[in-house]
Amino acid sequence: MKRFEELFAELERKINAKDPNSGSYKEFEKGKHFIGKKIVEEAGEVWMAAEYEGREKTAEEISQLLYHLQVMMLACGLELEDIYKYL
Repeated sequence: MKRFEELFAELERKINAKDPNSGSYKEFEKGKHFIGKKIVEEAGEVWMAAEYEGREKTAEEISQLLYHLQVMMLACGLELEDIYKYL
C-alpha cells in the first residue's frame, strides 16, 4: 500500500529517470492535454462507481484519479506543498 506522498515521490523518480518502459513517463511525455483527458475520464468513472458499484470499486477509481492528478502535477511543475497550501 502506498501513501499519497510516496506515490508522488515514486512518480517523480520515474519521470526524472526518463524510463521509456515506465507507463508514468509515457503518460507524462504525452503532455497536459492527454493527461487532462485521463483525469476527466477517471473522474467520470469515480462518479459512476460511487453511484452504482460500491465502496471497493469507488476506492479503486479514486486511486486511479489521484494517480493521474499527480502526473498532471508533475507535468505542471507542481510540488505537493503547492497543493497543500490550498487545502
